[in-house]
Amino acid sequence: MGTRLRKLASVVLFVGVIVGGGAWFVTKPEPWPASHWQGLGEADLANGEHIFWAGGCVSCHAAPKSEGDAKLVLSGGLPLTSPFGTFHVPNISPDEKAGIGGWTLAEFGDAMTRGVGKSGEHLYPSFPYGSYARLTQKDINDLYGFIRTLPKSANVAPPHDLPFPFNIRLSLGGWKLLFFTDKPRVTVDTTDPKIARGQYLVEGPGHCGECHTPRNALGGFEADRWLAGAPNPEGEGIVPNITPGSTSIGSWSESDIANYLETGFTPDFDSVGGSMVEVQQNLAKLPASDREAIAAYLKAVPSL
Repeated sequence: MGTRLRKLASVVLFVGVIVGGGAWFVTKPEPWPASHWQGLGEADLANGEHIFWAGGCVSCHAAPKSEGDAKLVLSGGLPLTSPFGTFHVPNISPDEKAGIGGWTLAEFGDAMTRGVGKSGEHLYPSFPYGSYARLTQKDINDLYGFIRTLPKSANVAPPHDLPFPFNIRLSLGGWKLLFFTDKPRVTVDTTDPKIARGQYLVEGPGHCGECHTPRNALGGFEADRWLAGAPNPEGEGIVPNITPGSTSIGSWSESDIANYLETGFTPDFDSVGGSMVEVQQNLAKLPASDREAIAAYLKAVPSL
């Protein structure tokens, strides 16, 4: 009997190793091949700054409550509370030790578009790589070049404060398998170049869905409710529905939306509030054509 139990235990262990190995294989971090980031040439810093503001980098990575030029010091440290624990935003200044000054373009690009860190680890989706995955190689190269021109900071952000099992990074491979995609979020008429540009900005660098789309219990988007509004990740109130069927901006024209993104004023002369204040200030730095493209896309998405 003892021999049979030992054989059974050996079989179970063997099967466990095979299953575990297979699970690891399909959920392991997957950076791009090195060739993906080669031959991109010198960065276009003007476009890099454009993507920087479209992506709202300062809203999370600048020191809390910083103003003016201090916002360009991407020292990190902001705590982001969530149902899964508290994430602390990292330093992404060009500092070689505390920031990303020692990172290569490939390491930066893999973090941005694949959710893979410098050491080959899965990154938590509190960093919205699920949206940034749509950025083109050129935009990544230009953004990387622009960030390297910004001031350095030696600030070291605290580690994430996450309870078990959310502190197990290997589990993020399963999360990515379920929810990570670089495909369009919704179907819109991309034969219209304005709408196509708007889709790229909203679903990609603008990462609007990260706050405006509800999530399931595992933190993945409810795909059929894109931009339909969601609980405020900061814990108070609701982030509004911004589809054409909403009671918030559903009645606004494209020009109303574009003007709001530029000035912060609604058609009723109310003003932007809450966390949207910084978003609006960032988008105000974009060319008018991009704000118009965002507005066109928001009027074209499915009405919810």
